[in-house]
Amino acid sequence: MGMPDEAKTSVAVERTRNTWFGHIKGMLSSSKLDESLWEDLEEILVSADVGIGTAMTIVEKLRHTVESTSIKTSEEVFAALKQELLRVLDVEGEMSSEEKVRANESPYVVLVVGVNGVGKTTSIAKLASHYKQMGNTVIIAAGDTFRAAAIDQIQILGSKIGIDVIAHQYGADPGAVAYDAFQAARARGSNILIIDTAGRLHTKTNLMEELRKIRSVINRLDSSSPQEVMLVLDATTGYNGLMQARAFAETVSCNGVFLSKMDGTAKGGVALAVKKELGLPIKYIGTGEQIEDMVTFDANRYLDALLAPTS
Repeated sequence: MGMPDEAKTSVAVERTRNTWFGHIKGMLSSSKLDESLWEDLEEILVSADVGIGTAMTIVEKLRHTVESTSIKTSEEVFAALKQELLRVLDVEGEMSSEEKVRANESPYVVLVVGVNGVGKTTSIAKLASHYKQMGNTVIIAAGDTFRAAAIDQIQILGSKIGIDVIAHQYGADPGAVAYDAFQAARARGSNILIIDTAGRLHTKTNLMEELRKIRSVINRLDSSSPQEVMLVLDATTGYNGLMQARAFAETVSCNGVFLSKMDGTAKGGVALAVKKELGLPIKYIGTGEQIEDMVTFDANRYLDALLAPTS
């Protein structure tokens, strides 16, 4: 029996909590509600890679709430802060990826993008395993044809989790791989197709064009596909990752983020920045190195773990 999602989330944000957020409750209880407190709170948020603009907005709104209501105690301020953070992460009314899969006519296509080194291939294996455990039939397309090692890696991981991988030779056209994988998924009755792509740098315009082409190929086969364009962001890059996210979002209309390596950083506040500044919801977070080390993102669970007081 694996670790429950609450425990996985708590482990994933442990460094961010212990370094920054876990000190907030104690700070509120030992400080006056004055200018110094608001500055200290803003500094904590910025230090956790929430981003200056997002941190300022959160603190300004919290301050307004406190000053315009009967809030007096540190517990009330803390609760109001959590509500403000929840508003930033709010995806109320939006269907989860799992709900969309159930509602979709097969195959449901997830195009996965991200730069080299973010843990994209491992995140794809985690996603594929997650969907399979929910009773879906999954196919992976080895669309990163620019690196022979990438094709080998995704095939090894696919074999490990019992999922078919459609692959061409090194240097093949990624659009052709996506096309064949879609046709295979349709022929075999697989209801989910996850397409890997080259870990291209966002500065390589010609490679970004390649992403657009892959999307176009899939869209011609099914006008509703891809249903998801999942951007894998390395949480350890913190706020710097937003520049990458913005470039990908503009190129291929990303509609969700997989935050990888969350357990390896004290910059876990970046989830708030991604949602606030780019409007992209966090769909999943990576909580460790093993295939099972991921959770579906839940804002309440994330904030409960993040804000738990440190000893």
